[in-house]
Amino acid sequence: MKAYQTNLKLVAIACAIALLTHGAFGQFRKYSNEFLNIGAGARALGMGGASVTSVKGPEAGYWNPSALTTVTTNPSFSAMHAEYFGGIGKYDYGSVAFPVKDHKRTLAFTLLRFAIDDIPNTLFLVDADGTPNYNNIESFSSADYAGLFSLGQVLKESEEDGYKLSVGGTVKIIHRNVGSFAKAWGFGLDASANFIKDNWRLGAVLRDATSTFNTWSFDFSEREKEVLYLTRNEIPVNSTEMTAPRLMLGGSYDFIFGEKATLTAEAMLETTFDGKRNTLIKTSFMSIDPRLGLEFNLKQAFFLRAGVGNFQQALKDGDTTNTQKVWIYQPSLGAGFKIKNVGIDYAFSNLANQSSPLYTHVVSLFVDLRKNEE
Repeated sequence: MKAYQTNLKLVAIACAIALLTHGAFGQFRKYSNEFLNIGAGARALGMGGASVTSVKGPEAGYWNPSALTTVTTNPSFSAMHAEYFGGIGKYDYGSVAFPVKDHKRTLAFTLLRFAIDDIPNTLFLVDADGTPNYNNIESFSSADYAGLFSLGQVLKESEEDGYKLSVGGTVKIIHRNVGSFAKAWGFGLDASANFIKDNWRLGAVLRDATSTFNTWSFDFSEREKEVLYLTRNEIPVNSTEMTAPRLMLGGSYDFIFGEKATLTAEAMLETTFDGKRNTLIKTSFMSIDPRLGLEFNLKQAFFLRAGVGNFQQALKDGDTTNTQKVWIYQPSLGAGFKIKNVGIDYAFSNLANQSSPLYTHVVSLFVDLRKNEE
């Protein structure tokens, strides 16, 4: 297990070095700000990330700000913690939503953090005489932060005809740092719309609508620059990276069984425009990743969930020729319960459906901050 975690830390170091040495001014970067696409809430992750239209509560500030209009009477709060890659990557999420008095407008504030800690800094591992000195190794952290300010607004609603049309938007402020070597500040905008008609829901979210940018600045001491030069590493300069827009289209339907049970089914298409990715549908212009999710709800108190997404092609296990490819996917399961105004959700997924999957456990909390009237 220790060797496994060591290998993952080496991967983290390589990613940090790649970030520092391959900055390009004003370019769209594939997988830029990818930590913003991990997800929020065990409910949504248990449904495979298919949560554009069926999302409710403060988590809508992340998934679809126009769906914040489901928070109509009381403020509500949600939080989540997850660990990835054997506990090396830690991800935290928290959000609070506040309805405005007219019940047609809701505000939300969300905080996200993804970090890898205790990364060894081996710049000064080798002394001047060529011998390794492990006492020179220090550790640093690579952390990504985001603050989301979201608004959902009802445009048109008819109780008689059973429909509601809402729009929403999110302002994103991003801060990223790699130890003391590099830091970045970024800014972006999301836009969305949500339509509800009886048991149907349709939604669209355009993330990074105007493209999101990060402006990087680097700070190396003269000694660090000398080591980078002697080891033939490029010394990075201040730069800006751009995140291309991402379109998420979803639809869901509620199958109602009497007065006690409901089955919600949602399908979602996540489309990126930064070139060909390893997805189910891909062209030189865009890539589409479909997601499917189910939620069984009993008396609004007990929930069971399942989902699938992240379809990719990978080399077949045991193939020594590196030519045989198979389709893999990311299945998810989840469960939850709600007692009065408090809910706890759990999601379980593996990173790839292979012989050596990477399992992830996610737990999230939901609290309706209404006053106790009993």
